[in-house]
Amino acid sequence: MNIVDIIKNKKAKIAVVGLGYVGLPMAVAVARKGFDVTGFDIQQKRADMVNSGENYIGDVDEQELRDLVNKGKINATTDYSLIAEIDVIMVAVPTPLDKFKQPDSSYVVSSIKSIAEYIKSETLLVLESTTYPGTTREIVAPALESKGFIIGENIYLAFSPERVDPGNKDYKTSNTPKIVGGMTKTCNEVSKLFYESIIDAQVFMVSSPEVAEMEKIYENTFRNINIALANEMTILCEKMGIDIWEVIEAASTKPYGFMPFYPGPGIGGHCIPLDPFYLTWKAREFNYHTRLIELAGEINNAMPEFVVSKASNILNTKGLALSRSKILLVGAAYKKDIDDIRESPVEMLIYLLEKKGTVPEYNDPYIDSFRNEFNHKMYTSVSLDEIDKYDLVIIVTDHSCYDYNDIVDRAKLILDTRLATNGIVRDNIIRM
Repeated sequence: MNIVDIIKNKKAKIAVVGLGYVGLPMAVAVARKGFDVTGFDIQQKRADMVNSGENYIGDVDEQELRDLVNKGKINATTDYSLIAEIDVIMVAVPTPLDKFKQPDSSYVVSSIKSIAEYIKSETLLVLESTTYPGTTREIVAPALESKGFIIGENIYLAFSPERVDPGNKDYKTSNTPKIVGGMTKTCNEVSKLFYESIIDAQVFMVSSPEVAEMEKIYENTFRNINIALANEMTILCEKMGIDIWEVIEAASTKPYGFMPFYPGPGIGGHCIPLDPFYLTWKAREFNYHTRLIELAGEINNAMPEFVVSKASNILNTKGLALSRSKILLVGAAYKKDIDDIRESPVEMLIYLLEKKGTVPEYNDPYIDSFRNEFNHKMYTSVSLDEIDKYDLVIIVTDHSCYDYNDIVDRAKLILDTRLATNGIVRDNIIRM
């Protein structure tokens, strides 16, 4: 039986390689549609948790995961030899940057090498990890061809960028439109059939993996640049004595030609701060310098310094020195209502505040503790019960669970970087 037939009758066995923020929700979405799913991960702990029906990703419903595991629709393993039994392989492994802001493709290379060792003919392999244009053709395809496969004839290869927005209650893996770019026309046909069988949204086909790879980076670069514009406008409005939030609200009344983006203490997560650098790195191969993208990165990366400077100025107006003040950071996750601290601006804020001589503390109901990548220290969330002992409270992440009226009532001074206190009128609030 060929791959088209087994996908149509849902007899295809599916593998999701990498059971992180992208992979586990995808495994659940695929199993929900009736396919048998095996998750592959290098961490035995993750495999054990999945097999026990224990969830560790915020966007996955633990009861649904447990039910699917109990029904035998999902299992997990670290044994790549089981790839030999799989018909469709979805790769969602990390693609970080190294210390020089260059793509680290080692996870992709390693996983593809392991897959190629055991993959059988009539298998569809889709790379979903966000990466630079050319990765599928330059890394994945040669690994398959070296095993004697002919892409488009006895094996099928495509790139389909993950679209995950942690904490988004409206759009999840299953109802977000999917972009797919296959290596050949047949690869596209097989990929389209598969994704239409697991996604409750449009599957939009493009002409090549490179288009799909570039599309994903363009999405996040678009956001990165527009956030940088909002941040730069914030700095200018600060100097001019203008309320940036009121400016954005006013601009948003225009029904066309404007899309609101908002300033903040910095950008975080695994996508927006990192993805544009994949493109700047790849552009050098073509002797092109992506000036606008790199400038946006510089502006966004400078926001923690702006926040610390503003905090110092606020304290000075009260006759207090930053170095002798007690500072509490409210919120540590990189965005509201999630437990993800990757690339969160809170790490740089703490690092900069400590360089100024103060010892800041933080509260976050989603993050009990974390290790700061800038100074390699461990920090533990403190209670809000004694919020009045702090000279300044900085709202870094606007979690919905916070009672902002209570925070405002009890805090001496508040620097709100997220407009979390919008609608609350008090003299102790200073908005960024």
